[in-house]
Amino acid sequence: MSSGDIGRIMLLIAKDVEQGAGFTYEAITTEPFGTGMATERGTSYPFHKRPQVDALLNRAWRQLERDGFIEPSPGMNGDNGWKTFTEAGREIANGGDWEAIRAAMLFPRELIHASIRDKVWGALNRGELDEAVFASFKAVEVAVRQAGGYDATDIGVDLMRKAFEPSDTPKDNRGRLTNLAHPVGEREALSHLFAGAIGSYKNPHSHRTVSLTDAAEAREQVMLASHLLRIVDARRKP
Repeated sequence: MSSGDIGRIMLLIAKDVEQGAGFTYEAITTEPFGTGMATERGTSYPFHKRPQVDALLNRAWRQLERDGFIEPSPGMNGDNGWKTFTEAGREIANGGDWEAIRAAMLFPRELIHASIRDKVWGALNRGELDEAVFASFKAVEVAVRQAGGYDATDIGVDLMRKAFEPSDTPKDNRGRLTNLAHPVGEREALSHLFAGAIGSYKNPHSHRTVSLTDAAEAREQVMLASHLLRIVDARRKP
């Protein structure tokens, strides 16, 4: 059993032994576990196994703190070793999906572009993967339209092709976000990247119900949208 598995069990026990001030390591790791009764506690672990058991429990407890599932209780109680649940820890203790919530917690929030961070981070944590991806690439479309000064009728893949027209001599209002200092091959590749991303990840969510169930895949798509948004930021005119 891994430290993560043990940590999940510790959170479930913590909910049962929780008091007004929170809970302590000793309350969770001393048998009988989670009785909710003021009984005399002891241990049934074989004596020669106790050091190994203690090491595993300590490691899992520290990992719960590092990963942001528990935190010190307010005031003097926290100074004396009492802990309380964070929002994510409470969700696990209430039966939430351990793997999905832990993966979302470990995904660095700061990697998400600031313009979509709060909305998308919240959707990922709630398991609303479709909403997180759609909101991310919708933001890319809006950012390209605003940065290029295009009309509301300019949308989707056509907008990306217009904004990143790779020609050395773009006509009309095309190529407003193209960097002519870059080789034409790179300009073409960037046009393909934006058009392909919108066509693959934004448009399907606009036109039909998409059931995205892989949280890791959703985070990767959000990261791609964040990267595209940073490119747009760099191409904005002063």
